[in-house]
Amino acid sequence: MSIIETEATLHEAHRDNHTHRDVNGGWLRPAVFGAMDGLVSNLALMTGVAGGAVSQQTIVITGLAGLAAGAFSMAAGEYTSVASQRELVQAELDVERRELSKHPADELAELAALYVSRGVKPDLALEVATQLSRDPEQALEIHAREELGIDPDDLPSPLVAAVSSFGSFALGALLPVLPYLLGATVLWPAVLLALVGLFACGALVARVTARSWWYSGLRQLVLGGTAAALTYGLGALFGAAL
Repeated sequence: MSIIETEATLHEAHRDNHTHRDVNGGWLRPAVFGAMDGLVSNLALMTGVAGGAVSQQTIVITGLAGLAAGAFSMAAGEYTSVASQRELVQAELDVERRELSKHPADELAELAALYVSRGVKPDLALEVATQLSRDPEQALEIHAREELGIDPDDLPSPLVAAVSSFGSFALGALLPVLPYLLGATVLWPAVLLALVGLFACGALVARVTARSWWYSGLRQLVLGGTAAALTYGLGALFGAAL
């Protein structure tokens, strides 16, 4: 009984300590990076215009225009990119489906050879490949996973990618504009809020990386702040020249 209890305890400990981060990033990575992109680009755009000593109204219009243009651009780019990727995958799946239909023996031997290359004995590899190939759809899924490295049942959605990119970018780009919309008449509240947002986004990125939250936050704060400072300087330089 003590041996069984000890083994059960070990299994529980292994299960509890054997979890991994989502290395694909799931929804968090694209959402955070989309917001961060909106923050940095719109902050830099607004500070660049503000450096030219323009009116408050011009800065606000610039920020809103940058938000709209960037969000639509991100959404269109993501939709096209993901749709093209999905179409390519579907084309490759069609090729593999035809091969399974026309040359089932060759595909079976190919799958068995793959298992052999991974250390399975030839007879056992052939038996496993034969059993898995009895269902055509299952065979297609296995060949897609093993040869193409894709999951036919888990293809990305172009619409979801476009909507999420639009929303996250717009949310990030809104932060530098928000103080002006709430009545601010100078630049520094917008810069302060944007820098806080950059630090928060960087800290969230630490959830999908091995870095500490404060390191990721400070890194993004410095990078975004540097971009804003440089564009402000360029705006001031061009404003003085004009």
